[in-house]
Amino acid sequence: MITRIDRIVLAVRDRVAAAEEWRRLFGAELIREDRIPSLAAQRSVLRVGESEIEVIDPDGIGTTAQFISRFRTPIFAVGFAVRDLDAAQANLDARAIHHVREGNQVLLTGEWVGVSALRVVLTQDEKRQPAGLLSRIYEATLLHQQHQRAARQLASIFEMNPANFAPIRSAPYGYEGTLAFFDPDRLDRIETVTPFDRNKTMGRFFARQGPSLYMFYAEARDTIALRERLLEHAPSAWTGVLEGAAPDNLFVHPKALHGALLGVSRESVAWTWSGHPE
Repeated sequence: MITRIDRIVLAVRDRVAAAEEWRRLFGAELIREDRIPSLAAQRSVLRVGESEIEVIDPDGIGTTAQFISRFRTPIFAVGFAVRDLDAAQANLDARAIHHVREGNQVLLTGEWVGVSALRVVLTQDEKRQPAGLLSRIYEATLLHQQHQRAARQLASIFEMNPANFAPIRSAPYGYEGTLAFFDPDRLDRIETVTPFDRNKTMGRFFARQGPSLYMFYAEARDTIALRERLLEHAPSAWTGVLEGAAPDNLFVHPKALHGALLGVSRESVAWTWSGHPE
C-alpha cells in the first residue's frame, strides 16, 4: 500500500513564522496555502527535498487547537505516499478501518488504527522537483510503551512485511525499538521506540507526555552547506561537528523549529545504524 515517507505535518500556533524558519534554515519553498475543514486549521505546504512539510495552525475550536493544548511536540502527523490513493481508500473501506478523506488526502488517527497517538496522512505518490538543502524525509519516531506491538499493528494496517523490520537499541539515548521498514531497499520507515532510561532526554519526555510522535529524520547530500546555513541562522540551536569534513549526522533543536526535533544524516550513512551497515 505505502511506498515512502512523504511528509510531516506540524501543528503550531503561528504557521507563518514556522514556515519562514523552514525557508530560512533549509531553503524550503512554499507550494500552496489552504484550509483543512476537518482539522479546523489553516495550512502552508512547503517543499523540502522531495518531501513536503505541512504547517497548520488552528482557525477555531477543533482537532488542531486541541492537539496544541495537549502535546509538547508540534509533530501532528506523518505522511505516507501510496501508489494509488483511491485504491488505498477502498482497501481501508473493505477492512472497515475508519478514515477521513480530505481533498487529495486520507487521514487516519491512532484510535482508528490501534496505535496510540499516531496520526497518518496518505497522499498519492508523485515525482517532485527537489527544493532546498535536504534530500528527503525518511523516518518518523513514535514513542510507545510497547514498540514491538506498535510495529506489528502498523504492519497489519498498512500491509507491511515484518520480515523487513530491524531491531534497534541505543544505550546512550536510553531506548530500544523497531525500525518498521516499508521496503528492504529503502530507508523509509517508522521507528517505534520504548524509552527505558527515564534520566535521558527521550525518557523524560515520554514520562511527561506518554505515547506521541517525537522527532523525524531527513537526509542531506551536502551536510557542509547545511552546517554553514545553521551556523549563520541558528548557531546555538543545533548539535553536530562544527568544522572539518562533512558531518555524518546532526540535530536541529526544537527551539529552532517551533518545538520540532529534526535529525539530518548524510546520504546513505543512516544504513550503518539501520540493520545494513555493509
